[in-house]
Amino acid sequence: MTTAAIGDTVGESAYRAIRNDIIFGRLQPSERLRLEILRKRYEVSVTTLREILNRLTSDGFVVAEGQKGFEVAPVSDQDLKEVADLRILLESHALEQSFAQGDLNWEAGVVAAYHKLNVMEKRMMNGDETAREGWKIADWGFHRALIAGCGSALLIDIHGEVFDKYLRYQMLTLTYRGEVAVGEHKQLLDAALAHDAKTAVAVLRKHLQGGIEHSLKYGGTRAKAQKSKRDT
Repeated sequence: MTTAAIGDTVGESAYRAIRNDIIFGRLQPSERLRLEILRKRYEVSVTTLREILNRLTSDGFVVAEGQKGFEVAPVSDQDLKEVADLRILLESHALEQSFAQGDLNWEAGVVAAYHKLNVMEKRMMNGDETAREGWKIADWGFHRALIAGCGSALLIDIHGEVFDKYLRYQMLTLTYRGEVAVGEHKQLLDAALAHDAKTAVAVLRKHLQGGIEHSLKYGGTRAKAQKSKRDT
């Protein structure tokens, strides 16, 4: 998930906005990206827009159709599984490094991020669907806080790229698992404060694989595709 930065150019701001709209499902998988509509929506020139869409193609969020233009990258159950496996691999390594090097400030950051997530989870458990996007942003913040002490900006950046692809699937196909997910996040917090990387890695794997299994049980990307057809 990309966030605005001080000094962003118009083009950079539009890039972040389009990327986030794809991640959060406001631009749907396989949706045709019509330049004139996007130009008005994001208030950039067609030239800048083409540069942005080419950049998003390199990121894997957009597909170029040759002379036909661009469309949002499609989704598949297989891709979901591969992204999840890659996230587990990167995040497990980052957790181990972070737990070994994290200091008191890192612990404080983890606790603060957990508190935000827990508040949003309670809203979700109470049936507040308006909290869905905020819940996933808080989830991103907690997992980012867990690895923030790893000491490698490169590792965090690469993890962020993979997390964004996983987050897109979370918004599109993964459903809230209620108390199960809440309990796993609490276990990750406890492991972090104890600097117990072995337990954290095991919980992380169970946490992500559980989400994938839950999604596939309820139709995965096929269910999403069918819903998109009904909505159009």
